[in-house]
Amino acid sequence: MVRILLRNSVIIVTIFLLSPFLACTGSQAPAPPLAGPALGTRAAALLSESIRIRTVSPPGDERPLAELLVGRLREAGLEATVIETPRGSSQVGRAAAWGVLRGRQGRKPIVLLSHLDVVPADPTDWTVAPFAGVLEKGYVMGRGALDAKGVAIVHLLSLTELARRGIQLSRDLIFLATPDEETGGVDGAGYLVARHRDLLRGAGYLLTEGGGILAGDGRRPTWGIGVAEKTPCWLRITASGTPGHGAVPAPDAAVPLLIAGLERVRKLETPVRVVPEVAAMFRAMAGRMPAADRAAYADLASALASDPGFRARFLAQRGYGALVRDTVAITMLTGSAATNVIPAVATAQLDARLLPGETCEAFLELIERTLADPRLSVEPILAFRSQTSSADTPLYQAIERVAKATDAQALVVPRVNAGFSDAHYFREIGLTAYGFVPRWLHPDEARGIHGPDERVSIENLERGVETLIRILEELDRSD
Repeated sequence: MVRILLRNSVIIVTIFLLSPFLACTGSQAPAPPLAGPALGTRAAALLSESIRIRTVSPPGDERPLAELLVGRLREAGLEATVIETPRGSSQVGRAAAWGVLRGRQGRKPIVLLSHLDVVPADPTDWTVAPFAGVLEKGYVMGRGALDAKGVAIVHLLSLTELARRGIQLSRDLIFLATPDEETGGVDGAGYLVARHRDLLRGAGYLLTEGGGILAGDGRRPTWGIGVAEKTPCWLRITASGTPGHGAVPAPDAAVPLLIAGLERVRKLETPVRVVPEVAAMFRAMAGRMPAADRAAYADLASALASDPGFRARFLAQRGYGALVRDTVAITMLTGSAATNVIPAVATAQLDARLLPGETCEAFLELIERTLADPRLSVEPILAFRSQTSSADTPLYQAIERVAKATDAQALVVPRVNAGFSDAHYFREIGLTAYGFVPRWLHPDEARGIHGPDERVSIENLERGVETLIRILEELDRSD
């Protein structure tokens, strides 16, 4: 298995589009309100404060935020600590936040996983300062509001609310917020799994980003639970050529060689293939599709092979097309440091995402054949094999029951993500890990993830906490 760290790129993680807000009703009456600020108000204030702590990765510098969150857990009477993680070449303060709400020790713990680092934000693209944590018109705005400081706040308040309400689960509930996810997670979740596995206390389940609720588009609301992810295969192409002065171009200069090779990569079309996890996802989603295409979604592989019209419509939706073929994006280029200098070496980085069952080794060989030039070499930067969590578990079924109690028309779908999260580190050691955050977003809001004007509503933060608590209580009653 290839497992190599990339620290200087940004993962574009495809996040499941969510819905407008839905009322949450369940079989158990909610606890009576407690004195103090409303839950949503507290969530918004803490998220705003968290956004103001800059944790752009690279370099990250997540320790101040880890200390803030650990402090809040301790204020609620919970055991919590800051876990130092590798600092990397930048020598900044990198750390994770860990806490636990003790249960009755009858069942394996469940981990609530989020991450502290965020991607960069160009202020010129935003209508507000991206790191000011602005509270405006019922929303918290800023980088990380959705990905994933907002997730961390929902997780943290789920622990503290259970403690405030005097509810003891039959298992420990573990809060874990890590650094370095946006650049691969090797120095974050990967490090903790390898060096501090005792923090997991023998956990059996994990919930993290990568799924949610899709509604508000005139179709049945769909609760997408991430059970699998495409695997990354990040590659570096190096072109070696004749250096010299820019006034006298060389026929075998590195930059033109690289450009020619990248053009061949750009035109590469990988075959369409429907893996079992994707087939199950679209089969479950068939009921919310247009009536004319429901049968095609229910038997996706056959429809893509035999119906050209449906195939064209399906592949035209980029998010869907990425789930039935390996993809590759050209993301980074380097050449000369001066306009008038022809460099001896030029490089490019590729972000390839592979379907479950594919290997980076095989894809690297495909890229080498596509480049077809010995002056262009290819090396892996980051890769790991895809892991799938079964949808046949008490936790998955608990989410299903809460979904149906919330909305009788809800569909619950085992989702495959085109991007990836830190979940794979935990699947590799045997945890059942699901990508699911109970929050409702309009598709326009979801586009703020890694984009401008990222925001989450205060109402959504509160509903997220309440729904997660309901799921945990439902799991307790059934597991």
